[in-house]
Amino acid sequence: MTTTAPAPAPTTTKRVLLAAPRGYCAGVDRAVVAVEKALDAYGAPVYVRKEIVHNKHVVDTLRDRGAIFVEETDEVPEGARLVFSAHGVSPAVRESAAARSLDTIDATCPLVTKVHKEAVRFAKDDYDILLIGHDGHEEVEGTAGEAPDHVQVVNSPDEVDKVVVRDPEKVVWISQTTLSVDETMETVRRLREKFPEMQDPPSDDICYATQNRQVAVKKLAPECDLVIVVGSANSSNSVRLVEVALQAGARTSYRVDRATEIDDAWFEGVTTVGVTSGASVPEILVDDVLRKLADHGYGEVQEVRTATEDLMFSLPRELRAGLKESGASDDRPRPQKRRELPIQPV
Repeated sequence: MTTTAPAPAPTTTKRVLLAAPRGYCAGVDRAVVAVEKALDAYGAPVYVRKEIVHNKHVVDTLRDRGAIFVEETDEVPEGARLVFSAHGVSPAVRESAAARSLDTIDATCPLVTKVHKEAVRFAKDDYDILLIGHDGHEEVEGTAGEAPDHVQVVNSPDEVDKVVVRDPEKVVWISQTTLSVDETMETVRRLREKFPEMQDPPSDDICYATQNRQVAVKKLAPECDLVIVVGSANSSNSVRLVEVALQAGARTSYRVDRATEIDDAWFEGVTTVGVTSGASVPEILVDDVLRKLADHGYGEVQEVRTATEDLMFSLPRELRAGLKESGASDDRPRPQKRRELPIQPV
């Protein structure tokens, strides 16, 4: 006989369910530390193409230290030092930087670089490459720029009907690393219905951190009257977390850059608040949100952990070489350990 576990008893105690993993991923940590180390070793200014990561607080903090953020390489004085952001760049951008004799540091996330290499390899074999992602996002621009004659961007499942390829038997899909896992796989499903011979990339392109944060939110969302996602509006993975929370059963969900953006009206009738943060969000911003929640009576915090992350990427090769030449250390501590909280299943 099959039995069903009883549903959790409703609680009247105000509480916070804190997602784990959350916040900084290995690629973001590497990129931010690269700019910090460059400023320490070479002094200001250090130029950065686009935002090093999609987080307003991080960008403002680095700007205060002497980083200058630019949109394109032609805004950088010839011979100056330029950091490529974690989202990656196209070969055309690299060529433009070389033409201006810029001393570049490539802080592209290694997982994004993997997708770039996939695009190059499939283009060399003359495949039509269907890049699932969002037009205009820096990562998509960089990946598509590796093989512009072979890549077409598919923004959503609804665009599948418009996709046209040269040979249905030579099609492959790849994806932006920061998408909703569920929506991406729905797009893949529809593409495969249209192109049954479509190949998969050699490994899952959506990064481990994106997946882990979405899984954690799916775990806590059904218990939550409100889920607060800390992250900036241009952070794809942060925006996706709001969508995932709502789809997983949260009554309401909002994204905020910082605690001051939380509207007190959101708390009306709310007993359980879920909290998470995007992969480019420093933990200090989550701390501020938890303090604000405590001020509103949500003092009980339970961490809901679905995975433990200990991956750490080495600093960019050019930076390590420069630090070694100058006698500076390229050592860095692992990302700050998360607060010790009893992990209580929900």
